[in-house]
Amino acid sequence: MTHDPAALTVADCLDGAREMAAAGRPLLAHLLAEEAARRVDDPAAARGIRAQYSDPTTDRG
Repeated sequence: MTHDPAALTVADCLDGAREMAAAGRPLLAHLLAEEAARRVDDPAAARGIRAQYSDPTTDRG
């Protein structure tokens, strides 16, 4: 893993998102996934990433 956030790849961000989700840290998972989605050129792939890691702070009720 790199210490320079600008050097992170989409795969790095998604790996981190999976790790944070597994650790019960949904907000961090969402933020990492959002960064991955920003780095993807394909809008459909970005939507898919965002759908997997929805924002846990939004009110759905």
